[in-house]
Amino acid sequence: MSRMKQELETLQIENARLNKINRALIERVEAGSGLSTSPYAAFEQAVALAEQVKARTAELTQLNEQLRQEISERSRAEASLLEAKQDAEQANLSKTKFLAAVSHDLLQPLNAARLFTGALEEQPLNEALQKLVNSVSHSLADVESLLSTLVDISKLDAGVIQPDISVFLLRDLLDNLAAEYQQVARSENIRFAYVSCSLPVQTDLHLLARILRNFLANAMRYTLPGGKVLLGCRRRKTSVVVQVLDTGPGIPADKLEAIFQEFQRLELNPANHRDQGLGLGLAIVDRMARMLNLPVKVKSCLQRGSVFSVEIPLAPADLPPQVRPAAGFVPRWQLDAARIWVLDNDLSICEGMERLLHSWGCVTETAQDAKGLDLLLSQGKTLPDVLVVDYHLNAGVSGVDLVQELQQRLGVTLPVLVITANHSHQLKAEIKQLGYLLLYKPVKPLRLRQSLVHLLKSSVD
Repeated sequence: MSRMKQELETLQIENARLNKINRALIERVEAGSGLSTSPYAAFEQAVALAEQVKARTAELTQLNEQLRQEISERSRAEASLLEAKQDAEQANLSKTKFLAAVSHDLLQPLNAARLFTGALEEQPLNEALQKLVNSVSHSLADVESLLSTLVDISKLDAGVIQPDISVFLLRDLLDNLAAEYQQVARSENIRFAYVSCSLPVQTDLHLLARILRNFLANAMRYTLPGGKVLLGCRRRKTSVVVQVLDTGPGIPADKLEAIFQEFQRLELNPANHRDQGLGLGLAIVDRMARMLNLPVKVKSCLQRGSVFSVEIPLAPADLPPQVRPAAGFVPRWQLDAARIWVLDNDLSICEGMERLLHSWGCVTETAQDAKGLDLLLSQGKTLPDVLVVDYHLNAGVSGVDLVQELQQRLGVTLPVLVITANHSHQLKAEIKQLGYLLLYKPVKPLRLRQSLVHLLKSSVD
């Protein structure tokens, strides 16, 4: 469009120049007869000027026609661009709606499966059954990773994901990640080391968590049994660098940039013989890091290992960090006899959650809608210590709305844990304003246990 605009401006300038010449020639024709003493000379001069006027007029007419064509073409091009923009906006809206449906409908059965396997892992099993449960758990983790990757890359393309910048202590995130991947490392016979960091930082906690989880997952995937993975930090003047080091096979120097492109997978066999994925993980890391303006770097040496790092700005001294749930191993006795009510429209989720919570010693009741809650109350059930609520129920009903109505009717304030596949800013802000805790599907049992203990402690304090 800029080239067409330049050509149009050039034609307009030339048009003005020819108009000026044309007027000058006509003036000369009109004034020529009065200036010459010879009639014949005047006649010749008039004929010559008339020819010039005719030539210039023809040139001007041609130029004007060309100008009209250019304007017409430009108008058609602008109309086509406007139509294309409207089509793109409509497609983007449809894509956003599709992603919302995919996030909920695909992750819902996966969430139930993770809850059931989590309950199985809590049971005393013989070695053969334990291996079988671990295999199922690993397979579900792979499916979860693939689905999350596809949804994330689509959301980034659609512009659905927007940063939610907050101030938090880095250890609140790293402690949770360390506790999570300590278990993974133990199951893969990998030595895992972690150096905590209590510095306050300012960025999007959930996007940073996705970046670091990708680093840690890759480190675990390509490190051989007996190898080592390290999660630690290095302080800079105005920032802190979080690093993930591994003793894997390393990455060739000529591939260090390519690994951040879409569908790029190295020809390396994972140490744990699991699938390498779609080759989108580091592409998502790159996009999220650019969105947050966080420099990401990688260093690697063949046969020795790799170091992935992300640099995060320190928080201003006048901004206090938000309080996050404590991380680490949560003893089972901390949930003994805790009364937990689960509100979810999916029966399989209710059953899976009930079995998992029962294995932790909780007294659990489930409901699928408002009638189910009313039934529990009519049966004289003791009010729960914590309410675990799915945000999206049937017929567009919000679980949060039902909880609000319940608390207003009973005149009580209950600790609430909201579970959803919706990552929108509006929902985050709503849950934060209500003072509830938020978890995303599919729910990891360890994260669920940590969140429940945090809510129980907070209610006592």
